[in-house]
Amino acid sequence: MYAWIFTHLPGPLWFRVILAAALVVAVVLLLMNFIFPWLSQYSPWTESTIGLMLL
Repeated sequence: MYAWIFTHLPGPLWFRVILAAALVVAVVLLLMNFIFPWLSQYSPWTESTIGLMLL
């Protein structure tokens, strides 16, 4: 998959490397800002049990 994306990017090698790095950064930012926060509401591991214990 990565080789297919890399071979279909335009320009010389140095430009394709920069463009591929920019695409990776864009995907990571998209995941961190939109996908993971939306998905966290469905995760059972986000609930904290600290402070719920009564002595």
